[in-house]
Amino acid sequence: MRREGRLVSEAAPFDNLRLELRRGCLVLAVLAALKRERYGYTLRTRLEENGISIDEGTLYPLLRRLEAQGLLQSEWREENRRKKRFYRLTRAGKPVLSALLDELKELNASLNRITQEA
Repeated sequence: MRREGRLVSEAAPFDNLRLELRRGCLVLAVLAALKRERYGYTLRTRLEENGISIDEGTLYPLLRRLEAQGLLQSEWREENRRKKRFYRLTRAGKPVLSALLDELKELNASLNRITQEA
């Protein structure tokens, strides 16, 4: 049986691998988007505008984990009579983001070379 151009028996491994690939990319996308301060909803919207959909059940635990690692900083503030939690990249997070972007470029170049050989 086929689903979206592939056999159904292939769907589960593909979906699992796709999810694994997205996890690492989500971390990088969140860090990059938080070079500018944003609150959760605007962060999620910004990511979606750029083709990266993420549900709240994934986003908020990720934000807490990155904050616990010292890469993000958050602050509760009132805006338009509502309390919102704003997130931003920390001073320690900036070089990590830069190093991850460099790593991604190198990995991408390697993958391009390998896939062109095939």
